[in-house]
Amino acid sequence: MVVIKRKYVIPGDLITDKNYKPLSNVIKIDDKIYSTRIGLAEITKEGVKVIPLSGPYIPKVNDLVIGKIVNYSAFAWEVDINSCFSAYLPAQNVFGKEFSTSKDALSKKLTIGDLILARIVSFDRTKDPILSLVEQGLGKIFNGEIVRITPMKIPRLIGKKGSMMKTIEKGTGTKLIIGQNGVIVIKGEPQSILRAIEAIKMIEEGAHMQDLTQKIRDFLGIREKEDEDGETDQ
Repeated sequence: MVVIKRKYVIPGDLITDKNYKPLSNVIKIDDKIYSTRIGLAEITKEGVKVIPLSGPYIPKVNDLVIGKIVNYSAFAWEVDINSCFSAYLPAQNVFGKEFSTSKDALSKKLTIGDLILARIVSFDRTKDPILSLVEQGLGKIFNGEIVRITPMKIPRLIGKKGSMMKTIEKGTGTKLIIGQNGVIVIKGEPQSILRAIEAIKMIEEGAHMQDLTQKIRDFLGIREKEDEDGETDQ
């Protein structure tokens, strides 16, 4: 059984004085690891990190994001990805290397207002992020209810190996598409969608709670003692 140790911390809090590797949002001083952010400290066999509970979405290469087409030219679409950075989707990253402005009209593929699931393939803060749809499972999202939460709380919503997401899907009969930019699309029957939204908001508000997984199971009427991958809240 994999046991994940978590606790709510603020900058300067001592997380552990044991010999762990510092991973992210922490600092190690004289074999002691301290938090540098407000968030949820997590200790695993890989090391120690703090998952921030607030802040804007900052794009990262390989992130999956849900965005809305807001403009386009002859060569690319401009995409709102819920960030201070606008993203761009080059036509080549949709049509492929054989893209030609003479035969491929961008508006026939995607137009203003369309919602997409895309991957960030380039970003270095000196220029806006570049997206791609050239991967199985990516592309236009045709239906579903949109929900937004604090991007920093997305890891808690997904859970270890997708455990929290699977719990919500199982308990509500819905399908979740989760963008690491804090945008979620929920597919299902209207009442099931409302139930899923309630669970998601519970996670957003209680992301720092150690027994959150069990609270969500109880709320959804799921009686298993632990998730399929053996994760438990501590």
